[in-house]
Amino acid sequence: MGKKRLWIVAAALAVTMLVPTAAMAAEPSGDASFEATKKAAAEKAALLTGTYGTTSVQYALIDQGRIVVSGQAGKNDPKGKDPLTAETMYGIGSVSKMFVTAAVMKLVDEGKIDLDLPVVSYIPEFTMKDERYKQITPRMLLNHSSGLRGSTLGNSFLFEDNDTYAHDHLLEELAGQTLKADPGAYSVYCNDGFTLAEILVERVSGIGFTAYIHEHFTEPLGMTHTKTPLDNPDPSGMAGLYYPGKEEQLPNETVNVIGTGGVISTAEDLVRFSQIFTGQAEGFLTDASVKAMEEKEYGKGLWPEDSDNSLNYGLGWDSVDLYPFGEYGIKALAKGGDTILYHSALVVLPEHNMAAAVVSSGGSSSTNQLLANDLLLQALKEKGEIAEFKPEKTFGEPVKAEMPQDLLKFAGVYGQTNQSLQVGVSEEGELSITVIGLPEYPAEKYVYTQDGSFMSENGNAKVRFVTEDNGRTYIWVQTYVSLPGLGQTALSHYAAEKLEAYDVPEETAADWKERDGKKYYAVNEKYTSVAYLMEPSVKIGLSDAMPGYWADKRWSGPNSASADLQIPGSGGRDTLEYAFETRDGIEYVEAGGSIYVGEEAVKPLYAGPKSATTIQADGYAKWFAITDTTAGKTLKVKLPAGGGFAVYDEAGTLVAFSVIGDNGKVVLPESGTIVFAGEAGTRFEISLN
Repeated sequence: MGKKRLWIVAAALAVTMLVPTAAMAAEPSGDASFEATKKAAAEKAALLTGTYGTTSVQYALIDQGRIVVSGQAGKNDPKGKDPLTAETMYGIGSVSKMFVTAAVMKLVDEGKIDLDLPVVSYIPEFTMKDERYKQITPRMLLNHSSGLRGSTLGNSFLFEDNDTYAHDHLLEELAGQTLKADPGAYSVYCNDGFTLAEILVERVSGIGFTAYIHEHFTEPLGMTHTKTPLDNPDPSGMAGLYYPGKEEQLPNETVNVIGTGGVISTAEDLVRFSQIFTGQAEGFLTDASVKAMEEKEYGKGLWPEDSDNSLNYGLGWDSVDLYPFGEYGIKALAKGGDTILYHSALVVLPEHNMAAAVVSSGGSSSTNQLLANDLLLQALKEKGEIAEFKPEKTFGEPVKAEMPQDLLKFAGVYGQTNQSLQVGVSEEGELSITVIGLPEYPAEKYVYTQDGSFMSENGNAKVRFVTEDNGRTYIWVQTYVSLPGLGQTALSHYAAEKLEAYDVPEETAADWKERDGKKYYAVNEKYTSVAYLMEPSVKIGLSDAMPGYWADKRWSGPNSASADLQIPGSGGRDTLEYAFETRDGIEYVEAGGSIYVGEEAVKPLYAGPKSATTIQADGYAKWFAITDTTAGKTLKVKLPAGGGFAVYDEAGTLVAFSVIGDNGKVVLPESGTIVFAGEAGTRFEISLN
């Protein structure tokens, strides 16, 4: 799990107006009452739910082993009859990775795992098409440097369904994959590494991961509201989930790759868990293991020069030197998490024995982390441990300088995960960056300055070009991002890599040209999949700017493509391999275990008053087109057990989805689609009026 970025910073935040509620439960630590911190927390939580697209938020601050601030704000159930409390549970997404990291380190403490022995020593059945897999170690799984391609997450995000398919089939899926880099070469965010680490814990300990974390962490720490989907938590105890355009509350989201992102918890329980990393909870991990998790693992491979940043990996941690705490001389550790509907952040100050956790329905882990940062800084100031808040930073007003003409060579097309960028460099020292395929997004503009960087007009971002020892050229972006009322974060990363032109064989070019503009629809997502909230499809879009590529993916043959990106951090995550195959005149594409069918298989929905469709033996979902003969008619489906359907308009926006309650009458939109999904043999009876 993890955040998806359009380009340099996260995209838009939706605006909602919700009424905050706050339930404070605090005991003072020392002479501090934390009243100012409580007040600031309530105000900023209300800002999240009122301005920054968050449905509900829950937060907690622990100091010296005691929870001193706790509260919540926003909307839970639609009628307001079930108020939010400190015990309302949320999915914590990738903060779950800290549980699997702690589990691995406990087994290290017991002498049962060596971080630097190959994973195959513990999981002999782990194999891949790429022989380099034998070099992957547990350390590489935890610091994101394994070289695994990223995220094999088919059928892992489901509505109130704890099917463990994604976990159970990971080794099978990896057996058909190659690596994207030498193990240990660089750290780039990788979900599969943590699902594999979860399996590692199970193999070595001899018990399931859920049982392991309960026995060794949650029960001893009194984390009574920390569960996994396998605990079958009561949905009424979960925070209400909502989706744009839908007024009704959604079913609970379950994430069934538990070590990667499936743990369920509360803000108070998460700060209780943080005591393992502050020394306030003894007997869980050795000091050596806690310190090992804080080491600058990102620095062991390819990485930009150190600067203010919110992304610098340790073992499990997203950051072991989180901005802005370094401005105060304070070490801060952080982990964020995003599922599709839940979001979370945990920030720990190990030398101050403090931590803050923020969890939410809607919003993002980025805004949650800003609230957690503010909670800690407010508390530190109230305790007298910092004198004043530091001002927000900027690179200053850009002063244009004469640009060396050899920088013109850096113009061209660059790739980042699932996107390509057109980069222009003018002789006058102006840099422009546009996202190919998204003409609605204006070009980002920068000017060359005396320090050798290109700077944005507002002085908040610097861009440089770097050619690394591996011979690859990167766009290095340093930026400060401020959100009014919440605070500032910093990011320094290689955002994209220059794509190299090559001679494309005629046969390969011809086959790909035929696919240009073609759409493929997911067929092996379970009917309970959260993916059906958005039309689960892939569209091929080629650009004359870079022949031989589909966005960031290089054509490796007439029927295959994959990104050859070597970008540390997050810009080169999830570089899946795409394989096309034609069966009975219909083209399919497979990527990371997900299978899509070509649009030629999508036939018009029968326009008569009565019809039926049955899921065939392969279990693939069946897609139909809504044409002029069926648009405007009212659809009714007799829902079978073990099946569901969803309807989308021409833009792919959800109109109805039976799993979230839209199982009554549905007026079919013009030029839309409808999908039926279920177990093999499931029959849907359809009527149109």
